[in-house]
Amino acid sequence: MEEEYLGVDIGGTTINLGVIQNNLIKKEDTILINKDASKEETLQSLYQLIHENLTTRVVGIGVGVPAVVDPVKGIVYDVQNIKGWKEVNLKLLLELEFNLPVFINNDANCFALGEFMYGKNKSSNSFIGLSLGTGLGMGIVINNTLYNGVLCGAGEIGMLSYKDGIVEHYTGSFFFTDYYNETAKSLAEKAEKGDEKALNVFNEYGKHLGEAIKSILYMYAPDKIILGGSISKAFPFFKESMFNILTGYAYQKQIENLIIDVSKTKGSALLGAASLCLQNK
Repeated sequence: MEEEYLGVDIGGTTINLGVIQNNLIKKEDTILINKDASKEETLQSLYQLIHENLTTRVVGIGVGVPAVVDPVKGIVYDVQNIKGWKEVNLKLLLELEFNLPVFINNDANCFALGEFMYGKNKSSNSFIGLSLGTGLGMGIVINNTLYNGVLCGAGEIGMLSYKDGIVEHYTGSFFFTDYYNETAKSLAEKAEKGDEKALNVFNEYGKHLGEAIKSILYMYAPDKIILGGSISKAFPFFKESMFNILTGYAYQKQIENLIIDVSKTKGSALLGAASLCLQNK
């Protein structure tokens, strides 16, 4: 019997689940998160999603959460965008519910780990996975090892002060809704049709993302940065302005061979979450 693992990616607006077998996603499922739901209601929704995809072949569950995480105890703290999830012993709750080993990490770390392990990034010694979604998440792989920091808090680039707020206000979905009253998706659809206003918005977005990437370069000097998340699909519309900002980076020799590209790996975050189980076997 081929073993299966469940990889779960809890995002700002959805919970995504993948059934993983032989390092491939054989099935995916998604539910929406009700931002006004209570802690218990959201937990029950998560339980139901897992139950609906559970088989006797499943031997472990890995979960990525947009929060700081104690990866040993499996406790998540201050989960972004989920009401009431200030301190949740998620590992214990899921293990009691499903009687399976459960492993928890930060969602951006799971994306970076999945992209590094299953994408074309094995030659990279200093790898960054950057998730462009509701916020801006970052995972760091150094010398083939995911770097967690204390409570999986390393790489919270989105929380750095920037302009009149923080970085992710200008590099996540907030930028489009708060400043232009439209979603990134709707603006991307307009940009596809050559809409000048939409193209200008993405041009501005690329500048902000470029500034964030400059900070990453100064801190970590990676040789590869892979972009994921829903906004990364609009990469052609902000690529040029992003790279233009990097011409102002102080150490040009350092980034002569730097690769910045969009993920081409299907379900990196789900694969990364499931791989937590394999790493802890």
